[in-house]
Amino acid sequence: MGIVENPNDIGHVVEADREHVWHHLTQHKPFESADPRIFVEGRGMRLWDATGREYLDGVSGGVWTVNVGYGRESIADAVRDQLVKLNYFANSAGSIPGALFAERLIEKMPGLTRIYYSNSGSEANEKVFKMVRQISHRHHDGRKYKILYRDRDYHGTTLGCLAAGGQSERRDQYGPLPEGFVEVPHCLEYRGQYGDTGNYGERAADAIEDVILREGPDTIGAICLEPVTAGGGVITPPKGYWERVQEICRRYDILLHIDEVVCGVGRTGKWFGYQHFGIEPDFVTMAKGVASGYAAISCMATTEKVFEMFKDDPSDPMSYFRDISTFGGCVAGPAAALENMRIIEDENLLENTAAMGERLLGNLREVQERHAVIGDVRGLGLFCGVELVADRRTKHPADEKLVQAVVADCMAQGVIIGATNRSIAGFNNTLCLSPALIAGEDDIDALTASIGKALTKVFG
Repeated sequence: MGIVENPNDIGHVVEADREHVWHHLTQHKPFESADPRIFVEGRGMRLWDATGREYLDGVSGGVWTVNVGYGRESIADAVRDQLVKLNYFANSAGSIPGALFAERLIEKMPGLTRIYYSNSGSEANEKVFKMVRQISHRHHDGRKYKILYRDRDYHGTTLGCLAAGGQSERRDQYGPLPEGFVEVPHCLEYRGQYGDTGNYGERAADAIEDVILREGPDTIGAICLEPVTAGGGVITPPKGYWERVQEICRRYDILLHIDEVVCGVGRTGKWFGYQHFGIEPDFVTMAKGVASGYAAISCMATTEKVFEMFKDDPSDPMSYFRDISTFGGCVAGPAAALENMRIIEDENLLENTAAMGERLLGNLREVQERHAVIGDVRGLGLFCGVELVADRRTKHPADEKLVQAVVADCMAQGVIIGATNRSIAGFNNTLCLSPALIAGEDDIDALTASIGKALTKVFG
């Protein structure tokens, strides 16, 4: 597909980018002697850059976002039509798309009743943290203010979210961070921490209870967890883990906050990752796949019980949730999200995600049989990780530079994959795959074939 007839026509754009754009997660020194990569078009699973080169995107826009693929004209049309009619009013008032999408979303989330709009996953998580703190002040005499988070989990880039993040390299050099956030151990069975045990999942959950008892149950207000850990290594929970976590939260009256920013809206083969495990959360946050990147939107969903806590004394001007998100009032977000949801339903993308996820895991395990550098393959739906090790017996992590060399070689082949990056020192060794929910068998096979070739080139 000849997208760019003459790449030199946008030479000025490349220079403008080099001179003025500060890219995310990027060391810019190399751009003094090499061009930054600029993508100019996307269709389906594929992207084209400024040179006209085609790429198969195995990470849905780089960060698990473009769930329904590129070039969806119906979403663009829905956004355009809405912007012409009404583009914005602060969410202190309602809008037609805002009301309708909240209704449709709640239909997918039994037990939850209320949606709070904002514009990013970080912001959605911050809303929960603020709600927990306000509940502490108004209903627990200032107790139950602490928020538990898990080692290796990630919840966003703000200082509050970094304080609640279990990735040390994300936090480094940004302190001092807010107080009242307490870490619990990770649940990665491949790197088990408890020796031989009959049920690792239950034992890993019991470690959370150990922290609660150490801190004092009357000081813990909530726990924030990803259903499947994303950037910390694509960690699927062991059998029995989530059931025990739910039991512990109920025992100690701790609110359960599920961060679905990555897993939500189809990524795992269900609408939400937590729905694989029979969890009944008090809060669910989501962003990325809500509108597949066609508009900025994030949501916080909660129960009527939580909602009622902010109506306890209407005569008190401090009793309601005194918060606002400026761009939570953008009407393009819910308009795009409604059409995004229709596409997922009409094209049976949940079923496709489950089927193609099985194929992806199967292919990766075949690659593992041929490459001793693969220590573990794990995932759920179209959300998979490949942990690379220097030695399978000792499970010593592969050198990070070699892991990045695999990513670079796939890119050179025209296939975009990811890897854990600036997360946990010494353990940035997991390749990450999250193709769009529209992926077909040929796409999955091309992704895994590219990884096999790259492993051969880098590791032999």
